[in-house]
Amino acid sequence: MKQLFLYCFCLFSGLALGQQTLGGVERLDEEINRLIAEDTVVEILADGFNWSEGPVWVPELQAVLFTDVPENKLFQWDEKNGLQLYRSPSGYTGYAPNEKKAGGNGLILDGAGNLLIAQHGDRRIARISAPLSSQKAFETVVDRFENKRFHSPNDLILSESGDLYFTDPPYGLKGDDDPLRELEHNGLYRLTKAGKVELLYTGLNRPNGLAFSPDEKTLYVANSDPKRNLWLAFDVAENGTLSNDRVFFDATGLPQPGLADGMKVHSKGYVFATGPGGVLVFTAEGKHIGTILTEERTANCTFNEDESALYMTSDRYLTRIKLKRP
Repeated sequence: MKQLFLYCFCLFSGLALGQQTLGGVERLDEEINRLIAEDTVVEILADGFNWSEGPVWVPELQAVLFTDVPENKLFQWDEKNGLQLYRSPSGYTGYAPNEKKAGGNGLILDGAGNLLIAQHGDRRIARISAPLSSQKAFETVVDRFENKRFHSPNDLILSESGDLYFTDPPYGLKGDDDPLRELEHNGLYRLTKAGKVELLYTGLNRPNGLAFSPDEKTLYVANSDPKRNLWLAFDVAENGTLSNDRVFFDATGLPQPGLADGMKVHSKGYVFATGPGGVLVFTAEGKHIGTILTEERTANCTFNEDESALYMTSDRYLTRIKLKRP
């Protein structure tokens, strides 16, 4: 039987030792109780953003970094100091022609602890070298395919072999008809460890978040289109190429606001994907077992290092929900 547990919006709630909270958890299957305790709340950690995005947990800082895309800023939040401005600008520095001048979007760490940033405004993927406790200049990782500039790289992941996969929708431009657009496709790309850029897939008109299964045999990719609001799954070959594209979950008909966007995959194979209502939780087979309801359109999420918490960028908020440890 479908169970629904909703927690009311409580700006000055006594829950969680006075922590401001919102939303709750929609429990569609008892399996979600393995991940989220029934008395768990969604905490508001910081607010006042224009559109928060791209959270990544940074062990070196014991903090989460995330962007505010329209404001071209990169923020840091940790338990000791709360919210701090980490970097401004975050994604538009004038490196590439772009009238929209949007900031950074997706963030990840590479194996050496360097920060990789999908820069909407600069139309590239850039790097800030470790240690991240010191301010360093942006270095270009990749900015072109076949000598043509990307539209606006959105989200990115690294494989265990060191290949970088990323999506390139036109959100950082003025749309598909922007005269500054150089590439025909809104594509899914791979930058190999050897430095070769490959176009892997063009079948999504708004490719967005992406993530690997724990064994890296499956790649999940979101499409952020109200008319085709879904996630695809691909088989990943040993050489890193993709095949067997199929619908993992179609959210087009769900009534809650929100588009398929960023995602992370739990070590147990559960997919946490931002979309209608907040963060949808799926089994590896695509069964929707529940939704973390944030009451805001939610762009992305990330686990901390031991998966005891999920941080979410929810429009004007940075939020968090505690998880059961694997």
